[in-house]
Amino acid sequence: MASQAEIAAMRRALDAAREPTERISPNPRVGCVLLDPVGNVLAVGRHRGPGTAHAETDALAQAGVAADDATAVVTLEPCHHAGRTGPCTAALVAAGVARVVYAVDDPNPAAAGGAAVLRAAGVDVEGGVLTAAAYALNERWLIAVGRSRPYVTWKYAATLDGRSAAADGTSAWITSPAARRDANCRRAEADAVVVGTGTVLTDDPRLTVRDAADAPLPYDRQPTRVVVGTRDIPDSARVWDDAAPTIQIRTHDVHAVVTALHDLELRHVWLEGGPRLAGAFVAAGVVDEVVGYLAPALLGAGPTAVEQAGVATIDDIHRLLIRDVERVGPDLRIVARPAQEER
Repeated sequence: MASQAEIAAMRRALDAAREPTERISPNPRVGCVLLDPVGNVLAVGRHRGPGTAHAETDALAQAGVAADDATAVVTLEPCHHAGRTGPCTAALVAAGVARVVYAVDDPNPAAAGGAAVLRAAGVDVEGGVLTAAAYALNERWLIAVGRSRPYVTWKYAATLDGRSAAADGTSAWITSPAARRDANCRRAEADAVVVGTGTVLTDDPRLTVRDAADAPLPYDRQPTRVVVGTRDIPDSARVWDDAAPTIQIRTHDVHAVVTALHDLELRHVWLEGGPRLAGAFVAAGVVDEVVGYLAPALLGAGPTAVEQAGVATIDDIHRLLIRDVERVGPDLRIVARPAQEER
């Protein structure tokens, strides 16, 4: 059973994992604290993104020979995988670490199994310490890797009667500046922004994250812009500018789209397409989270937020569980998950 010193170290490791301001993806956020045999902190390590030291090796480098007979407290099961860096299991064993305490099992088939390898090498290993907090830290990454596809957040804005645009197609702006700033900050957390060719051809959006004085953005690097559909996009379209990378996936097969995004190591995608693309993703069962902004307004006619979502009868309804409701300026933001997937 984990000691009080180890539990306190896990909290510190979680704090360390949250610190980097770099875009960590496609890797998870990981922190590591090394304790000496009496529970004193030797080093605090953190992972800062692809190609950089893992949290364990970062902490081991700081501790040096003092790591011998130490306890490593890590937010994620140490990896047993040689990728851009070597396996953390080998580094821990070579340093003489006597005990490893970790929070969450690694779901990545290529990196999992580190706990068993450490035990086989004679290291005392305990998992499941502060699991809920560690899971919340990397929830989207854990779900994406576990399902071998990106975690998909569908964002939409609508009036209280469910209209995403007026009868003539105009939609700027249904929600308030405060709601748009909030959505912009959430978009910044994603690895990619996904729309259909119809949105690009009709609205010519840039699909970039824009900073605001009262809402600083967490990362300098822009999400990848992804356009789905077979129609050609003119070279003059703003999605082709130099502000962010852009790819077009020429298919209407949603499963082919998410497979392609997974292969590109895009772990969290922000779906902003029109009602038809949103409906296709919902019907395919690949929407993991819905972020809806509801304006206190009525249009009475016009496009709905989603269509053709695979619902022919009330028995086919897509039930959601609300996780959060908050007022943003004059609007409401509702965050929900598919009911059958809620933990």
